[in-house]
Amino acid sequence: MTESRKIRRAGPLTYHGSAIPDTTTDQRLLDRRGPTDWVHTDPWRVMRIQSEFVEGFGLLSEVGRAVSVFGSARTKPGTPNYALGERVGARLAEAGYSVITGGGPGTMEAANKGAQEAGGHSIGLGIELPFEQSLNGYIDMGVTFRYFFVRKTMFVKYSQAFVVLPGGFGTLDELFESVTLVQTGKVTRFPVVLVGSKFWGGLVDWVRSTLLDEGVISPDDPDLITVTDDPDEVVEIIRKAHVSLARRDFELERVAEEGLAAGNGANGAE
Repeated sequence: MTESRKIRRAGPLTYHGSAIPDTTTDQRLLDRRGPTDWVHTDPWRVMRIQSEFVEGFGLLSEVGRAVSVFGSARTKPGTPNYALGERVGARLAEAGYSVITGGGPGTMEAANKGAQEAGGHSIGLGIELPFEQSLNGYIDMGVTFRYFFVRKTMFVKYSQAFVVLPGGFGTLDELFESVTLVQTGKVTRFPVVLVGSKFWGGLVDWVRSTLLDEGVISPDDPDLITVTDDPDEVVEIIRKAHVSLARRDFELERVAEEGLAAGNGANGAE
């Protein structure tokens, strides 16, 4: 047994040594191989899933304004990307936003550290993995989930923006899921900001050329993503987006009220 598998956290549970399960909770939920006893056990999994939602809602319901920051767990302290994560976390905290990350090492740790050292509120939403990845030491509030889809719901429900720093498959998953939610109107208040033009430039060019040329996205879809290298601009982009959305909401409410008043006036005239 390797050193990294000596501890496993699964939600509120902690396993040590030989007690560590061979599979994760997500694997057991999604794997359809084996006997058909899943027919009898899956309904009971709903209770565990429900409890994770309750725990997440209970932890985050009073957080206030928050921004989810995504990035690689493999980013090392002392590297430019780690320093970038610290600056982003600090600027968000100074602007009054709580910083929510996946709670792990690397960029996540950097953003949590920057937020905490700037006097802000630092939150970590961890996940049970086959290898141990404990919550980093710069978190004021944290929870470790068993199920990815529950964790992703928390990122979306309690954030007002997504900030995406350089990362791998997990970061790409979080990026494209967030863009899809905005594109389809499932969420309406989520500016998506990519930090690092050199890292993200090729991907953005591919979106603007190949995807658009093939007609698989709409002409306005590339504008759902903003790219910057400046942590101060990250905050400004988020602020401007929220001001624009607030104005839109105000205008929609005004039009609705005028329409209601006009309808009431017409009814009175009759």
